[in-house]
Amino acid sequence: MAEYEHRHIDLSGLGVVRDYKSPGSNARQRTLQRIREEHGRRLVGELNAALQFADQRREVLDLPDGAPPPDGVYLEVELAPGVGPTTLERKRERTRQGAVTVTANGARRIALFVPDDTRDVFDAVFRDYAFTEVEDGEKIPKKSRVEPVEHVRTARLQTFWRDDPDALPDDPQAEMWWALWCFRDRVERVDDLAQRLGLTVGDDDTRLRFPEVIVLPVHGRRAVIELLLFSTGGIAEIRRATDTPAVFTDELHGMVSDFVENLAERVTWPGRDVPAVCLLDTGINRGHALIEPALDRGDLHTVVADWGVDDHSNIGHGSGMAGLALHGDLTTQLGDASRPVLSHRLESVKILPPDSFEPNDPFSYGAITTSAAALPEIAASERPRVFCMAVTNENRSGAEPTGWSAALDQISSGADAVEEGPDHIRRLFVQALGNIGDSSHADEIADADAFPGEDPAQAWNVLTVGGTTLKSDIAEYAYRDWSGWSRPGDRSPYSRTTTLWRSSQSPIKPEVVFEAGNRAVSRSGIEAVSGLPSLSLLTTSKTAVPEPIVSFWATSAATAQAGRMAARMMAERPDYWPEAVRALMVHSARWTPHMLAEFAGAAGKAERKALTRKYGYGVPNLRRGIASARDDLALVAQRNIQPFRMDGGNVRFGDAHVYRLPWPRDVLESLGNERIRLKVTLSYFVEPNPSFASAIDPARYQSFGLRFDLKRARETERNFMRRVNKDDRDEGDLRPVNEDNDGWFFGPKSVSAGSVHMDIWEGSAVELAARDLLYVFPISGWWRERKALGRAESKSRYALVVGIEAPDVDVDLITPIATELANLIAAGVAIET
Repeated sequence: MAEYEHRHIDLSGLGVVRDYKSPGSNARQRTLQRIREEHGRRLVGELNAALQFADQRREVLDLPDGAPPPDGVYLEVELAPGVGPTTLERKRERTRQGAVTVTANGARRIALFVPDDTRDVFDAVFRDYAFTEVEDGEKIPKKSRVEPVEHVRTARLQTFWRDDPDALPDDPQAEMWWALWCFRDRVERVDDLAQRLGLTVGDDDTRLRFPEVIVLPVHGRRAVIELLLFSTGGIAEIRRATDTPAVFTDELHGMVSDFVENLAERVTWPGRDVPAVCLLDTGINRGHALIEPALDRGDLHTVVADWGVDDHSNIGHGSGMAGLALHGDLTTQLGDASRPVLSHRLESVKILPPDSFEPNDPFSYGAITTSAAALPEIAASERPRVFCMAVTNENRSGAEPTGWSAALDQISSGADAVEEGPDHIRRLFVQALGNIGDSSHADEIADADAFPGEDPAQAWNVLTVGGTTLKSDIAEYAYRDWSGWSRPGDRSPYSRTTTLWRSSQSPIKPEVVFEAGNRAVSRSGIEAVSGLPSLSLLTTSKTAVPEPIVSFWATSAATAQAGRMAARMMAERPDYWPEAVRALMVHSARWTPHMLAEFAGAAGKAERKALTRKYGYGVPNLRRGIASARDDLALVAQRNIQPFRMDGGNVRFGDAHVYRLPWPRDVLESLGNERIRLKVTLSYFVEPNPSFASAIDPARYQSFGLRFDLKRARETERNFMRRVNKDDRDEGDLRPVNEDNDGWFFGPKSVSAGSVHMDIWEGSAVELAARDLLYVFPISGWWRERKALGRAESKSRYALVVGIEAPDVDVDLITPIATELANLIAAGVAIET
């Protein structure tokens, strides 16, 4: 077994900054075959009818005295399937684009606000296209704007609905909490009229603020919400406000242990200045021998003072999370003679109210999480921490961004920071994917894909945790003829998947999996049972006596262990950014033999990528995360980057980074055709903009994106530079050659949304010796696309991990690579262009 005893190699010094220009996309969009006169006349007719109907509806709006009258109308503009990204709003016309939905055949329907005083300008666009006489060879006016349009209609409430269609009540008198995604400059208008109409509006603390929208929680009847919508022109999208969380455990079976005090005496407890796992949960009962020495009273917080800080959960969920986050599974430690040394401690923020209090406002969890993250930072500002949350929105799919998931992305990215610059505070969150609920009928919970990961697990910047299990032996006598539901190394039967999320628009979730326990299934396969102690983990209970140890399972258990690993990595490498800790956790992960067998049986790269939505990138390994071995090493870079810059009045791409990889050619070439594995992981945090078409086009949600490319083995250095970066091409240059790029496990075409990307290349050692350049380059985001927001020249940062492993040969790679790196830096890194 490899000995992981070497520090990872710092690759940062080998990155060369380059001006970047995208070589463009080879993606083909659908070519529309339009008969201009016919298409144009139909759209002009539809537009006139839509405007007329909107005016008639406006005349009968029953507004309260003193309320300002509407100053525009909403239209629903449907774009033909396959026309590619299209922005309908125009600054001169002051049109504003709102919700975007996609029909079953791929058409996009967009809510568009048209002000009264520019309606004639908007109308002229369609008339110019339809009626202008054009000679052969002349350009058709407004062609690019009008030809993608399939239909124009008057907008309805359904046009703005960005949630499960079945969740929109049909009854106009039906009451519920609504989440109104409002244009920032019109939120006061919406708020004022909502108050005048007698609607209940969430207070300031429950509102979420994003670059282009403010999310307003409002309670009232559907009919009044429609009146508010069409009277103000200030609402971009509407969703449910039902962020009611579910904690992922059921009744826990207790186990009494006489060894708790013994273990507490064997532990070397941490000091105050070490990293912490900050649990956002039901509180923690501190008076437990295995918790108290690592949790100061001053580190117990609550978002509402009257709730107290103790664990109010009947099952002791917060205290159970605490034990696993601090010690891991106690099963072995309670019975051995080890002397554990703890390098991290605990913090707690209570975010759920006790039963005796009113439930939280149903839309408040984004705001509550934001407030909760601030409390420990105020109390212990210099302490590194990882935030850990196993609370989700019960049965609410995370297929698209929500207010809660976007709030997590905002907290993680530090978008709430006062100071500008790439080095403002970043925060690492680990978040549970969500559980498949319990049922005694196995067939009701057998299809994991029918249970998609739950909100807010889709947040791009968080490390989302699913479950696996190695537990299969049942010790309980009453279940002696039952068996474990999942085979060792398979997905835990508690853990959801994201197989049904749209692959190109949603990030790969979960990224990692940890032990979550197993269910038992009867010999007939008909019955199922959860929480058997022998198929679960052991952790601390909420009561020190009489039952200090309890069983714990599901993705709560997995998430607590992920938080523990992250904190231990922070303690070992305090110089690593949160982006790097996340990258190394993903990078250190390996699939179990059971998972690898499924990957081996996949028909191609697309099926492999689909399996990551079940297994993530595998089970992380602490030893591999914090250190390298002589034949399994990691090179780590942490760099600031400016993705875009202003060029005159336009926004263009900014910087890219090229790394000369310090491969020792003589060593690799001497290995010949021996198999070498290269693994690349890229991690960064995006600033979210969860509005408009962000769920349809990831570039509208992310502030920027990054990708990587590796020089091909038979490619010249100059060809590589010119192929990746159009800025390196001279006028008249021949088109760069696209050499063979086989060997990738997933391949560049499998890259999806998200802010962490990983792929694995395998090939011969001699081939790797020639693949010695790696490009990190930007892709688009709202910092570029929404120039008016003034963020085009913002800077950010990323972590890059390049791993090299020789699985079949005993060879020292780390020494010659470290030597080559030192030589390159001493000589000055040169790149041929």
